[in-house]
Amino acid sequence: MTDKQLAQQIIQYAGGKENLSSVAHCATRLRLIVNDKDKIDTDKIENLEKVKGSFFNSGQYQIILGTGLVNRIYDEVCALTGYTGTANTAQNEKKEYGNWFQRAIRMFADVFVPIIPVLVATGLFMGLRGLLTQDAVLAIFGMTAEQVPANLLLFTQILTDTAFAFLPALVCWSTFKNFGGSPVIGIVLGLMLVSPSLPSAYDVGSGAAMPLTFFGFLNVSGYQGSVLPAFVTGIAGAKFEKLLRKHVPDAIDLIVTPFLTLLFGVIIALFIVGPIMHGIESVVLVAVEWILSLPYGIGGLLYGSFGQLLGIFGVHHILNFLEISMLASTGWNFLNPIGSCGNMAQAGSVLAVGVKSKDNKIKQIAYPSALSAMLGITEPAVFGVNLRFVSPYIMAMIGGGVGGFIASLTGLKATGMAVTGIPGMLLYLNNMLPMYIVANLSAFATSFALTWLFGFKDQKKTVNKVVEEEAEYTENPELQNTGFVQPVAGDLIPLAKVSDPVFASGTMDPGVGILPSNGHLAAPCNCEVMMVFPTGHAIGLKTDDGEEILIHIGIDTVSLDGKGFKVHVHQGQYVLKGQSLIDFDLSVIKEANLDPVVIMITTNNEDPEALPLHMEPIAA
Repeated sequence: MTDKQLAQQIIQYAGGKENLSSVAHCATRLRLIVNDKDKIDTDKIENLEKVKGSFFNSGQYQIILGTGLVNRIYDEVCALTGYTGTANTAQNEKKEYGNWFQRAIRMFADVFVPIIPVLVATGLFMGLRGLLTQDAVLAIFGMTAEQVPANLLLFTQILTDTAFAFLPALVCWSTFKNFGGSPVIGIVLGLMLVSPSLPSAYDVGSGAAMPLTFFGFLNVSGYQGSVLPAFVTGIAGAKFEKLLRKHVPDAIDLIVTPFLTLLFGVIIALFIVGPIMHGIESVVLVAVEWILSLPYGIGGLLYGSFGQLLGIFGVHHILNFLEISMLASTGWNFLNPIGSCGNMAQAGSVLAVGVKSKDNKIKQIAYPSALSAMLGITEPAVFGVNLRFVSPYIMAMIGGGVGGFIASLTGLKATGMAVTGIPGMLLYLNNMLPMYIVANLSAFATSFALTWLFGFKDQKKTVNKVVEEEAEYTENPELQNTGFVQPVAGDLIPLAKVSDPVFASGTMDPGVGILPSNGHLAAPCNCEVMMVFPTGHAIGLKTDDGEEILIHIGIDTVSLDGKGFKVHVHQGQYVLKGQSLIDFDLSVIKEANLDPVVIMITTNNEDPEALPLHMEPIAA
């Protein structure tokens, strides 16, 4: 059943839209005020798919739908009834918190973080392969490149080439997953972008193959190793699929929706995104050639700084053609040392973030990403950390410019291509090796120092004095394996003893109740703020382990319309254990004859002991 169909049936069984006086919702329930209570068919509503129950309270007919779903059903009910109230929709929240750039960076990071472990592993494989297949290393064992078994080389290529050859499939999968589409459709769409039927982006970039031409003017090739084209295609495909789900009848949804989504996605990718990217590539090639011709190291400074942007936009493949042309005409590669400095600069920035941050999750990503960047694979560093925080990426651009300036000014040139960073040293086994090391170390050190000093401010240091004082507590030893502390001072009670019948029945999710002794709500753990209601009465959190928590202050306090509530955080913000979330005035809640009990539930963990009844209060 689609969201629209569910909304239609709710309206129908609630007596029709003429029986609805107003429509609102809170964190979990659709709240209807009706003209005639007797017209509601409660049994039929409660038997609807996705409806968890319903009841009357405070003059409202409340339908239990759960977090997330209630926002969508509210929107559909408003669209069908013409109601234009100012209820707390997710759309309002998104408009209120964070500008478009912050949201875009956050979305990009959310998509890329799940892929990072694979890319780090691939980076290590590529670094080892680059070392073991160089003539200088083989000579130590008395071998030449021709003596290396062909099957061994094929095996190493499987290890090194697979993840990057099919990177668009990984990106599309994660994008579909984050934007509400079907991940399996995302995988197939991504695989279509690197289909063997299309000329490889690497071959087209090196001049070994020509792109396909459609309609006499559209050039089409694969997207091997590309990120942004797959990201854009994934967003468009996921949104198109969601649109289809609302309009395609359930009887044919299984056939029609995947078919049209894949067709739409491929057309967008190959005939719109593709030609745009190819046009950009042509401009980039001419621009890079001109930049490198600038004297006094200026070319290296500019390309070392801004050349790092090319990987983000997926137009870096065209530079393979430029490197091959250089090697063919002069026997030297002047682009490699400058590009290597850019990679080392990214390694310096991400390492500084890892060392400076107190967040274990960031450290777990940053350290292996730094090693991977030193071996020539920067995607984990760029998309997992530096671009996510923006400033470290800018500092890496500056560091890359410094290294590129030194490389260009001293005339550094490589004897080959395809390897950079530490493995790239093997392309400079002559009198240029010392200067290659100096240029790369300069890039690394500059970006590390700038990121440490100016490019990354650990969030723990931004917490105000009150929060720092609250964070100085001694955890109960029994809590060491739970990771939670009590978010508000007061007595904990089982959820079954809460006066609200929905939460008490366990219809929603496992959790606990807290009888607050003060009006200060703090973060129960290190987590990201996923949702804040503008009225301030509820907040959704997501822990580092992916557990989703809903904290609801009081019963029916949405009716206060924000009176007595002061929110200190915003959607998308990462908060530390003990950091202030919301202040609420207990006297205002009690004067309105409302129950101030604080309810804390997990929305994606059905373990009844997910939130223990022995949490120690974080604030007395």
